[in-house]
Amino acid sequence: MIERSEASSSVGLVTILEIDKNRLTDTEEMISLVRSAGCCIEFLFKSKKTKVNSSLFLSRGKASELQIYCKKSRVELVIFSEPLSPIQQRNLTLLLGCRVIDRVALILDIFANRARTKEGKLQVELAQLKYLSTRLVRGWTHLERQRGGIGLRGPGETQLETDRRLIGKKVRRLNDQLLRFSNQCRNRRKSRKKSGAYNVSLIGYTNSGKSTLFNVFTKADVYAANQLFATLDTTTRRVFLENQNYFVLSDTVGFIKDLPHTLIESFKATLSEAINADLLIHVVDRSDSLWEQKFQDVIHVLNEVGAQKIPRVNMFNKIDLIKEEPGVRRDQYGRIVDVFGSAETKVGLELLKKAISEQKHFLERCDYVANKPANYGSAEEDVDDRFEENYSTKRESLF
Repeated sequence: MIERSEASSSVGLVTILEIDKNRLTDTEEMISLVRSAGCCIEFLFKSKKTKVNSSLFLSRGKASELQIYCKKSRVELVIFSEPLSPIQQRNLTLLLGCRVIDRVALILDIFANRARTKEGKLQVELAQLKYLSTRLVRGWTHLERQRGGIGLRGPGETQLETDRRLIGKKVRRLNDQLLRFSNQCRNRRKSRKKSGAYNVSLIGYTNSGKSTLFNVFTKADVYAANQLFATLDTTTRRVFLENQNYFVLSDTVGFIKDLPHTLIESFKATLSEAINADLLIHVVDRSDSLWEQKFQDVIHVLNEVGAQKIPRVNMFNKIDLIKEEPGVRRDQYGRIVDVFGSAETKVGLELLKKAISEQKHFLERCDYVANKPANYGSAEEDVDDRFEENYSTKRESLF
């Protein structure tokens, strides 16, 4: 991880250009991640992703070229945009003469710096330990020394085995603590369900404007900034509609391309707010040139956590930056599926409230029909058929 003392130090950024023409490489995203960690980029080294070298990731020629860059700029840290194996990380560290980390370690460091609640800190620590456990395998030579004596497992135990065992014990302890937090969250959700609350979760790519939208709706003071992973901890508030109706709105952690599996596993308690929601508001940065690509990245994460079947409304945010007009798009059943607006200028947010209200009203009608007796007349059977048809998960595709 990036030590806090090095947070303002100069680093070298190595970005790997993807050959797949169907996906554009977002170098700007890696630059934003590095700056979010508080680092200053001395040089940007680009290399095409062809055949991966098992020992250095880069080809011998490219690795030598990168070595020259590091010597000239005297950087203390080099960050790769692609995941590195423990062997590759060790060999690159020896070759370049400075510390080397990959994209996963960078994201974990940002999360560690942004976590504020006890639960968030435990989740980050668990993810870091799981990542570190993979780095122990043939990682550094000092871990191969044998140790013996009182208090250790056996006289022939190596330092690597000791570290692995201690990490395993701490991971189990953190899992137990997070299980208690998860149970508390589940009890709160049950309580909201019993009270008839309609649960809405904001999801979306990091820096799409979720926290700004949350603050506008709830008049809360959640930290929002134009940076990746500005907020990490989940926040929940009530939002009132017309006629004393209300819904419960949750702001969740932002998604990102190739989100590390250690984070997905560790943040199950946080992501459960999205998994158990009645409606998902997918906030999309419409001003981003790669918004379609990032849209699909979020859908991929939803599929991974099992939230793909939850009703969803797409909120295309930041239209003020591209001079678009607010509006909505409906599916073949007349329901609002897309809203165009801006959380910063508050344009089009009433349309989003209307979409949530319609979805809430539709769910209440479905529950009413589902709980009716079986023999309630032919006229009402037609209504039931219409509701069942309208509840189809079929949606008009944007792409």
